[in-house]
Amino acid sequence: MMTLLFMGTTEIIIIAVVIILLFGAKKIPELMKSLGKGVKSFKDGMNDTEQPKNDEPKKEDSTSDNAQ
Repeated sequence: MMTLLFMGTTEIIIIAVVIILLFGAKKIPELMKSLGKGVKSFKDGMNDTEQPKNDEPKKEDSTSDNAQ
């Protein structure tokens, strides 16, 4: 797993050539666009789940309501 972090230029070029051969040069921009949209929607979803934690209403003291 750690060897993936230490890829050289040659390995990156080989991977890029294989991707171009598999998908074709015209499909790559479409793939990157859809990948970007997927990442953006994932981040938006993560932000939506965190918002209710920050927007919780403050608890009021119930004894002050009964006194009025």
